Amino acid sequence: PLRGNLDTRLRKLDEGQYDAIVLAAAGLIRLGLRDRIRATFSLQEMPPAAGQAALGIEVMSSRADLMAILASLNHAPTALAAEAERAVSRALGGSCTLPLAAHATWGAVGELHLQTAFLAPGAQTLRHARAIAAVAAPSEARALGAQVAAQLQAS
Repeated sequence: PLRGNLDTRLRKLDEGQYDAIVLAAAGLIRLGLRDRIRATFSLQEMPPAAGQAALGIEVMSSRADLMAILASLNHAPTALAAEAERAVSRALGGSCTLPLAAHATWGAVGELHLQTAFLAPGAQTLRHARAIAAVAAPSEARALGAQVAAQLQAS
């Protein structure tokens, strides 16, 4: 296991304790360490976990005033994409230890593309599934996620 803050991890790499380490490029760039990046993964090589890069704000249900103020921060397409990704994770019992990727992107107007990769417990082969659906509401996004999860379970 590689533990410690970024400086510690990079020091261990520099000391030869590791041949390579995988870190978030965004974090390295933000810290002015772009020159440390030797390679990046494509979405096909390493799709993200469900909900990555989506920001969430929790508000007490009794705070309608605060919800009204924050409503303008909601980006509906991102919320629908995250809803589809999280539906896959929920259907498969996702956790921080389950090797599951789900990535939703928008194609043609109203079409949500969902691609996934999953390594079932005890399996040796990575399973892939994808689907496209017209999505305009959270229930439709969840249905797309459930459809893709069913494909993964059946494969």
